[in-house]
Amino acid sequence: MSVLPKLFADALLRAHPSWRSVLEQGLHAMMATDSAYLPTLAADAFLPTGGRIFAAFVQPLDAVRYVLVGEGPYPREQSATGVCFMDGAVDSLWSPAGLSKPVNRATSLRNFMKMLMVAEGLLMPEATGGEAVAAVAHRALSAESTFIQTLPDLQHNLHAHGFLLLNAALVFRPDVPPLKEARAWRPLLEVVLAALANRAGQPAPMLVLWGKIAGWLDGLPAFTHLPRVVAEHPYNLSFINNKGMQSLFGPMHLLRAA
Repeated sequence: MSVLPKLFADALLRAHPSWRSVLEQGLHAMMATDSAYLPTLAADAFLPTGGRIFAAFVQPLDAVRYVLVGEGPYPREQSATGVCFMDGAVDSLWSPAGLSKPVNRATSLRNFMKMLMVAEGLLMPEATGGEAVAAVAHRALSAESTFIQTLPDLQHNLHAHGFLLLNAALVFRPDVPPLKEARAWRPLLEVVLAALANRAGQPAPMLVLWGKIAGWLDGLPAFTHLPRVVAEHPYNLSFINNKGMQSLFGPMHLLRAA
């Protein structure tokens, strides 16, 4: 069995202990498929930095009820956290004018937030613009508010509902096409999904697949045993009124503080 580059062996220590042997098996599967990929990556610069490549796996294996699969890390160092859709440049969600400026700059997050507001009946599907969102923000920022206030709050709520927030490609490099990067990580994702599908005494988790790359993974053998919902990537405006996403996320009340 090939020796893993130290960078990745060290990064495994940041994952929850329940995942470490699974991820190690997945990395070896990657090495068996392409022996040069991980050593080359270890010698290159990539996002996320700080050894956070497996940051999504802080969610214990047995706690996973949903696997949300996005495309890849944000292409900015501050934003790339190693957790799908969690932009490290965003803290506060609200402002008196509506959503905070960092949320509005993060198009996918903005549309996700609006989808949640529609799903909870806070916005009408045909009225998701500035004035309507500002009215919700006024409630969210009030003294008696029961709304979450920060992106870490949202991540906490997603974790509490059993989400593994995973990207199809665990790294971003500006000189490597995202689809090529995602293809290299397919063997690891196959091992991860097989481990989730084969948990004794637990139901299979639901896959929540966003965007073209996540949907492309639908052909993996392990995916055939798992229920799934597929949607356009949230950077599309149509995501706000995606009925499937509203039905899935609405009952979770993710905008409400625990």
